[in-house]
Amino acid sequence: MSPQDASSATSASAQPAAVVVLAAGAGTRMKSRTPKILHELGGISMVGHALAAARGLAPERLAVVVRHERDLVAAHLAALDASALIVDQDEVPGTGRAVQAALDALDAEAPVAGTVVVTYGDVPLLTTELLEELVATHEGDANAVTVLTAVLADAAGYGRILREADGTVAGIREHKDATDAEREIREINSGIYAFDAAVLRTALGQVTVNNAQGEMYLTDVLSIARAAGGRVAAVVTEDRWQVEGANDRVQLAALGAEHNRRTVEGWMRAGVTVVDPATTWIDSTVVLAEDVTILPGTQLHGATTVARDAVVGPDSSLTDVAIGEGAHVTRTHGSGAIIGEGASVGPFTYLRAGTVLGADGKIGAFYETKNVTIGRGSKLSHLGYAGDAEIGEDTNIGCGNITANYDGVNKHRTKIGSGVRTGSNTVFVAPVEIGDGAYSGAGAVIRKDVPAGALTLNVAAQRNVPGWVEANRPGSISAELAQASATADISGA
Repeated sequence: MSPQDASSATSASAQPAAVVVLAAGAGTRMKSRTPKILHELGGISMVGHALAAARGLAPERLAVVVRHERDLVAAHLAALDASALIVDQDEVPGTGRAVQAALDALDAEAPVAGTVVVTYGDVPLLTTELLEELVATHEGDANAVTVLTAVLADAAGYGRILREADGTVAGIREHKDATDAEREIREINSGIYAFDAAVLRTALGQVTVNNAQGEMYLTDVLSIARAAGGRVAAVVTEDRWQVEGANDRVQLAALGAEHNRRTVEGWMRAGVTVVDPATTWIDSTVVLAEDVTILPGTQLHGATTVARDAVVGPDSSLTDVAIGEGAHVTRTHGSGAIIGEGASVGPFTYLRAGTVLGADGKIGAFYETKNVTIGRGSKLSHLGYAGDAEIGEDTNIGCGNITANYDGVNKHRTKIGSGVRTGSNTVFVAPVEIGDGAYSGAGAVIRKDVPAGALTLNVAAQRNVPGWVEANRPGSISAELAQASATADISGA
């Protein structure tokens, strides 16, 4: 056998026959209309994280057990993993019954033989690597059951691991059923297991609901398997976060913070400078290049990508934004935008969907953009709005310019050519087209197309009306000051 064939054989032997993800719980302590497992960490639902870890094992089959808000959860699961088998839990409560339902459904397709991994939809920091260790230990030691455990300083609420003198697992005692002495045990059950399918199938047929909660405990499988002569063992993880679940908003926030800490640390080790990790949030779906700099108070979400040498922040929140090499984005809120290489954005800028800023371009302070394409080297410096527009290259849009794109019924486009220079407070009443190299005077309201190279003006001659304030605003501060000024002028004369 060649080394490649040996490697393939090893990989195939470690591939579990099935993974079952339990996602049927109501999550009432979350106090939310959103099912617990659909709450997000790092831009991905908790069950999305769980599915990714499970799929990383490359199981022959994957089943997810659902019940609460069944249709909503099933639709979400289908969008995440169309090949996953959705299994409905019936009225019988308990994790044992949930796994039994999954195994029955899988067996109906084809009998499961080999290792079955059971995990949960609300354990978002669990990794494929830890599951691989669980499977490798289970199969390497020929165990009937292998449970993933952790040692906690405060084990209240968790099932306790009962050990024999030889270190093997004698069983698991749920907290409500444990004696005072058993509650002193610090090693806890994560609820994550690797089972031999035949052992699991047989043992589940013997599990009852004779316990404090009247449920089919999956934990009972361990003692049944052991009584039948099977070896039951544990894999202890030192990383407690990987087995932590979220039952309420407090736990969700703690898991979210830890997930983000790991994400940010991972990017720093990959060559990204994060000036203040404590105030930086980066979704799992974000992609950063080496030598990117993230300044304090920055949140990067969704499909955001940042190219080499770009600087983002401080105080910026970007979702689905692509930032080019060497670009600078400062104090900006944006979504669905593209920022070209060497471009600059901000401060206090709002980029809405469809904004495309060309290389070396600029969108400056207090600007809002939407559905606009801005050519290379063009600048929208400050205090304006550009929407539903196309702007050419090397154009300078003056202070206070806006595109009046909405007529009350429909949106219309503005087209501004290359090399255009516009005066302050120019208004483009769409639909309108400005030719290459054209200029506009300050305060112009442009309702008609402007030819290339033309200057457009429409400001009326200035007219002053003496005494208007005293006549029309008598008694006002303005009138009093105007009268005082006039009196001073007369006295001086």
